[in-house]
Amino acid sequence: MMFSIETRVTAPSPLARLASAHRAQRRVGRRRIGASASRVGPAPESETERLNQKFGIPGSVSFSNGRGGLPRCALTHKNGRTAEVYLFGACVTSWTQPTGDDALYVRPDCVWDKTKPLAGGAPLCFPQFGPGPMQQHGFARNVDWEVIGTSADVNPDDPEPAVMLRLRPNAYTKAMWDEPFEATYEVTLRRELLKLEFCVKNCAEEGGKAFDFTAAVHTYIEVTDCANAGVFARGLKGKTYLDKAIDANNPPRKTQDGRDVFFGLELVDRVYLDTEPETLLHVGSGAAVAVENTAGWTDTVIWNPHHNMKEYYKNFCCVESAAVGKPVVLQPGEVWRAETNLSVVDVN
Repeated sequence: MMFSIETRVTAPSPLARLASAHRAQRRVGRRRIGASASRVGPAPESETERLNQKFGIPGSVSFSNGRGGLPRCALTHKNGRTAEVYLFGACVTSWTQPTGDDALYVRPDCVWDKTKPLAGGAPLCFPQFGPGPMQQHGFARNVDWEVIGTSADVNPDDPEPAVMLRLRPNAYTKAMWDEPFEATYEVTLRRELLKLEFCVKNCAEEGGKAFDFTAAVHTYIEVTDCANAGVFARGLKGKTYLDKAIDANNPPRKTQDGRDVFFGLELVDRVYLDTEPETLLHVGSGAAVAVENTAGWTDTVIWNPHHNMKEYYKNFCCVESAAVGKPVVLQPGEVWRAETNLSVVDVN
């Protein structure tokens, strides 16, 4: 269901949101007990019960079996906003507003049996974005992540529920990318924001070698109808982009001449390089979703599949936080941190 701006509360300015994102927090309710997750088949009810016992925070963080029996984490803010994160792929599949409207979009062709990555929401692409020597978009979307912590922070008075997930190498990942990495992904539901923090560490010992990777948060945002003139992305004028709609493997470089990026007339598949911290996707209802990159991410991917998914392409557009133009290089012991904040703003 598409949210309308009449039911929205204007979000704070980008500067105010940025200040809020970096304000010191008093951490409460944090648990950091390792939990292993199976890669095969749905989780038994006892698994989600165990997760609730170790990591649940009443009224803020809970675990249950979701679609396909897959374990998921629900975050609940006292203002009525909610978020949902599946452990398979560490995929955020829902971010609802106080009205109950969901700002994210899950495609109708999404399957919930682990045979494919979850199609929609905010999948993670790592350690490869797009095509390359390993499978499309890497392996982070195709494996279970383990829960290593939850919290319900106070800022200054409201609980801000969060869950932290972790991925380490296993036989499946090593077959594609045999590097000593550790990745963590923390999803935090703030009063006006959905914060997504992705970290990667090179765990090689001193004297080991560096590794490099590309990555993205592949965010699907629901729109009224991408073919309408009221649906567009703003904040990319003058930026160089790689036009993957022409050639995904060797895309030509172009410059965004117009103020806005429009959808609905043709396939849009672009990697904008060295972008500004914020891109606004106007969804056609008098509201926009701000995708604000406050750390790590350097690029912005804009995608709509057009007739490649003709049954439902009009219902969503992707605005993705990415590090693609220049691969991230990590020396032994180094940690790379990237942060995205999503918010709904009034654009009337």
